[in-house]
Amino acid sequence: MNDSPDSHWVALAALVGLLLVSGNSGYCQEADAAAEPSAVMAQFVTLTSPVDDVLFGKVKNAALELQSAAVREQQRAILILEITPGTSQFHQVHGLADFLTSASLSKVTTVAWVPETVTGNNVVLALACKEIIMHPDAKLGDVGRGEALDASDQQLILSFVRKRLNKKLSPALVTGMMDPQAIVLKIERQVGPPGKETVESDVVTMAELKRLQETKAVIRKSDTVKEAGTAGLFSGREARNLDLLVVQTADSRAGIAELYDLPRETLREDATSGEPRRVRLIKIDDIIEPVLEAFVERQIERAVADDANLIIFEINSPGGFLLQSTNLANAINSLDPKEVRTVAYIPKDKQALSGAAIIALGCDDIYMHPTATTGDAGPVEIREGGQFERAPEKVLGVLRESLRELAESKHRPAALAMAMADKDLEVFEVTHRDTGRIWYMTDDEIHNSNGEWQKGNLVPESRADSLLTVNGTRAHELKLAEPPVHGWDDLKQRLGIPPQVEPAAVGRTWVDTLIFALNTSLAAFLLVAIGIACIYLEVHLMSGLLSILAAVCFSLFFWSRWGGTAGWLELVLFALGVICIGLEIFVIPGFGVFGVSGGLLVLSALVLASQTFGDIGGADSDFERLSETLGTMGASLVAVVVMAMFLSKYLPSIPLLNQMILLPPGSAPVESVVPQLRPEHGSPTGGEIGPSLVGQHGVARTILRPAGKVQIAGHFVNVVSDGPYIEQGTKVEVVKVTGNHVVVRKA
Repeated sequence: MNDSPDSHWVALAALVGLLLVSGNSGYCQEADAAAEPSAVMAQFVTLTSPVDDVLFGKVKNAALELQSAAVREQQRAILILEITPGTSQFHQVHGLADFLTSASLSKVTTVAWVPETVTGNNVVLALACKEIIMHPDAKLGDVGRGEALDASDQQLILSFVRKRLNKKLSPALVTGMMDPQAIVLKIERQVGPPGKETVESDVVTMAELKRLQETKAVIRKSDTVKEAGTAGLFSGREARNLDLLVVQTADSRAGIAELYDLPRETLREDATSGEPRRVRLIKIDDIIEPVLEAFVERQIERAVADDANLIIFEINSPGGFLLQSTNLANAINSLDPKEVRTVAYIPKDKQALSGAAIIALGCDDIYMHPTATTGDAGPVEIREGGQFERAPEKVLGVLRESLRELAESKHRPAALAMAMADKDLEVFEVTHRDTGRIWYMTDDEIHNSNGEWQKGNLVPESRADSLLTVNGTRAHELKLAEPPVHGWDDLKQRLGIPPQVEPAAVGRTWVDTLIFALNTSLAAFLLVAIGIACIYLEVHLMSGLLSILAAVCFSLFFWSRWGGTAGWLELVLFALGVICIGLEIFVIPGFGVFGVSGGLLVLSALVLASQTFGDIGGADSDFERLSETLGTMGASLVAVVVMAMFLSKYLPSIPLLNQMILLPPGSAPVESVVPQLRPEHGSPTGGEIGPSLVGQHGVARTILRPAGKVQIAGHFVNVVSDGPYIEQGTKVEVVKVTGNHVVVRKA
């Protein structure tokens, strides 16, 4: 070992260098930690009018929850109150403003968001917040709406302002907003000892300016902000230029989120804020078709009726019919997010593709496992030979517009939503010229922004000839979904559902199961076939029981489709058709006009009740389902014809069943093997009924109501009364014969 002095100096230098490196490393780590943005908790609450105790409680609960969480988690907390125009009582507004300026919210930054012009007492709520953000064209002020407030009310409002929570407010500015006669000025005055003078800006009333001048204050500049006799009403753009009232302007909630670097989920108002979570879980785990659509809509209605404020849709579906998917998405989207928060949840390794992706876009929030998948909503059509082809432009254009509206309503990039359906739509990452906000747009949208958005890289998933499909991680990066969740427990924590609460999936009741069963093609075939067969037999047998059975069959047919593909139109058409057929048989026998019309009405009602026309998929899609529906109806009619032929030939010879043939009281059974339903057994000559019967007399062997049987010359004839019912045993006269229709009247 070398112990020379040089070696000691070398060792000392190495040690000093090591210490310096270690010190610098620690400094860099501290600097990085300081530079790392802290997590932010934020929440939007809309203040509707009038302000009442219910709204006060909602705001109070939300604010105290944020305060508690901010203290516990050592994070920033922001409560954004959207101030809306309207009329409220001053004492209610004062109470809420007093709470917002209290020390109990020391860890919460209250922000007033004014998207449209607000005047009257509601202005006080904005003045009570620590910061105000306005739309550039919105206006705020004129608290008295053209009149000066009472002096006592002015002092109460000024007491909030003097707490200096909002540095952009001054008592003078607020005085001008409360009193139309007040003059408000913005001045620059010189302060400080000689040689160390500085210039300060201030907002004062005319009276305050005079007092400053009396004290020999040096006023370098004075600009009038508000003249006497004018309403103290300031737009967002004007306030920003004057550097008064507002800290910033924004065009939307998304702009506010960018200003405060808030997570996307805070853009949507939480309906569960300040209230217990009343959760409903609805699973969508099958092909999306009319029956499932009706089932999900019923579950949504039940959840809303039960005052649920959080509905979770657990999705694992490859999609389905386009019309039903868009209907469900719009139904979910139409729910008021201030009353019911809707969440789409796609679990691990599951998918929400095609129509299921559209449904997810209708929800307020989308939570996905990192390995879950969504997208690929391109419409397709089935051509001859079973080949799948992309839908034409007229269909794609409608779908693109629907996706755009869904995305914009939920503050998601519309271009990415449309790229799920349009394989040729390229989407680019863009940056806002002024704020640096990241978003996603098409070439046309970028061009129409006139330089407001700077074009960046192409989103790889939207490359040509590709439908946008992403996993949970990528969906969050593209601002389509919230940060990924790793399971049900993680989702509950994110949604604020207590650990002990285990929402059970809404299952099918026996009624739902019956509806699903009755909507199958086999069930439709049986209901229609049995219903028509019962009507056919009832006309000949007049038992009454068969009429009831037919009514039950058709009632089940329409009931199982009610609210989905069937409605009042189909029911009215069916009823009119049955009435026309009844008139043809019992009242107005003739050339079949009423019978044919009634049959067409009944067929139209059954077809319309079996499917929905006007699908977004186009006429081809409608025609395909129409062919299937007509096939089912045609099979039912063929079955009835075959049954009628069988009964006509074999019924009288089948033991027990031959008792179904109606014979008039006191008559003997027919000995022939041919059933009495055939016309030759109803004619006095044993052949066809003809005009020779006109004028002949007989006796009613059944009650004519108005149809029944009459014995003429020892033979039984099916007849119809030309007027009121005719009792059994009454003598009658034949007055008209048309084909097989014989009309009689009381002799």
